[in-house]
Amino acid sequence: MTDWPLHDAKNRFSALVDAALSGDPQRVTRRGRPVVVVVAVDEYERLCQAEKAGAPTFIDQLLAIPKGGPEDLFQRRPLKLRDGEW
Repeated sequence: MTDWPLHDAKNRFSALVDAALSGDPQRVTRRGRPVVVVVAVDEYERLCQAEKAGAPTFIDQLLAIPKGGPEDLFQRRPLKLRDGEW
């Protein structure tokens, strides 16, 4: 994703739109902070359809991660120690 300062985005809007149409979302910043993203209509509609279809959001996926540590995810097999001379 390419960042465009607002004044550059205004001056070169056609280039910004062409870049978004090529499939690469374009982020516009104001005073160094991201404020908007320009995407092609096809991509925007695809995202809207996914949202309407109930596709999980990124936050939903993060919240679905199992809680707890590795001991909750895996069961360790008991170790059989080898006989050895000490």
